[in-house]
Amino acid sequence: MHEKLAKRLKTRALERERMYRIPEKVSEFEKFDMVFVGKLNRQNRWVILAELIPWDKVEEKYAQLFDTNNGRPALSVRVALGALIIKEKSKLPDEELVEYIRESPYLQYFLGYEGYKDELPFDPSMMVHFRKRLSGNILKEVNALIIERSKADDEARDDSDEGKGAGEGEAKEPENKGTLIVDASCAPEDMRFPHDVTLLDEARRKTERVIDCLQNYAPEGYEKPRTYRKKARKEFLTFIRNRKPRERTIRKAIRKQLQYVERNLRIISNYKGIVGIKGLSGKQYRELVVISELVRQQRELYTHKSRSIEGRILSISKPHVRPIARGKARGMYEFGAKLSVSLVDGLTEVHRLSWEPYNESQDLKGQIETYRQRYGRYPEVVCADKIYRTRENLRYCQEYGIRLSGPKLGRPFKESHKNSALLREQRSIARQDESVRIAVEGKFGEGKRRYSLDLIGTKLRSTSESAIHLVFLVMNLMVLYRRKAKAFFVALLDTLVEMVRIAFGKRICQLIAA
Repeated sequence: MHEKLAKRLKTRALERERMYRIPEKVSEFEKFDMVFVGKLNRQNRWVILAELIPWDKVEEKYAQLFDTNNGRPALSVRVALGALIIKEKSKLPDEELVEYIRESPYLQYFLGYEGYKDELPFDPSMMVHFRKRLSGNILKEVNALIIERSKADDEARDDSDEGKGAGEGEAKEPENKGTLIVDASCAPEDMRFPHDVTLLDEARRKTERVIDCLQNYAPEGYEKPRTYRKKARKEFLTFIRNRKPRERTIRKAIRKQLQYVERNLRIISNYKGIVGIKGLSGKQYRELVVISELVRQQRELYTHKSRSIEGRILSISKPHVRPIARGKARGMYEFGAKLSVSLVDGLTEVHRLSWEPYNESQDLKGQIETYRQRYGRYPEVVCADKIYRTRENLRYCQEYGIRLSGPKLGRPFKESHKNSALLREQRSIARQDESVRIAVEGKFGEGKRRYSLDLIGTKLRSTSESAIHLVFLVMNLMVLYRRKAKAFFVALLDTLVEMVRIAFGKRICQLIAA
């Protein structure tokens, strides 16, 4: 009896282990079933996203960049902007992105194609031109158009709702309405940490390559000057092997590398008098200009034993990048672009983008005026951190009846029996404002976790600005998509409930009649 039970349990255990079954018939290519029978699903995310962008208005702005009479016609803005949006969402390289578009009919519809084509939509190198043509200002305007269209749709929906239940004794709308959330952050660039010795070593190597290039155009018999490149390289390698070099060691390394680079620049200047600048590419010439300024700054810092200078160069390939003092836990400085944004009803807009450090409290008035121009009234509440609570901003907000979040300026009140209720109310309002203001921090976190705002990989200043504005444009599109998808499911649920109610009512009537 026990043996039969043990055998049965063993058989069941083996059956549980063999849960996978080989299919009897493998699907064939010719018999593969298309779900939508050759038609796109209207509820697909790319179909909905295509409806959210005012392509006709964007086309008008894009057409102004081209000459209408000369040259081959360029690809439409729907293809250019759509490809950048898809790339930001998918995080694919340019070559893989083109294949990704080729394989999906939904992506081809999003790009404005009339039908599916099993061919490459464009060459991957065109992505470089798309990034250059669609500048940061254009993408900022496109983002504003999307927000304006969303606002118009909301107003039309509100007007229809008010028309259904409107009465004569309606209350007058307040002069101020809505909440404006403002904040600033930094979009770091993908670059090496800017150590002075490392920068000078890179400058030395680049100037040595320029000397080699100019020597090819020198007259016959002109002897190439000595550059001491092997000695300079050896001294640099000796320095970087020190894990924690002393200040004296650092200054010595800077002095030696400065001497080598200055010597190379003098040699290049002599070459210019003999052969000119022929043989140098545009990139090499731009780098020479940057290196000359870098050497001037480093010489001044070394002479005056200083650590800061105006317009400090941190990268030869990205001379527009400046150190931004943020005071975060992982680092006092960030190297990238500083941007101040505003958040209204879940939609984000970049108000200012600068590569130079600035005080974001100066942008508050402009952000409030932009809100008034768009919505026709001032906001009721402005949620911001303490840096925005300057006397000038407080005076401005008080003039127009705007409540600026945060504590009052000056020494805090001492709590007593008389003012305890007032202080509790103020603390409650402060907690509520902070819970509202934290939404803009979430937007920064979303841009840095899900998109490319955490590390801008482009090289040029213009393309970096385009990449930053594109992130916020895509985030706004996803907010509007989620709203539209939610509205669809709510409407579908309401329809099902109504059908059930009608069917149940008919059944009740039949039972009563019986």
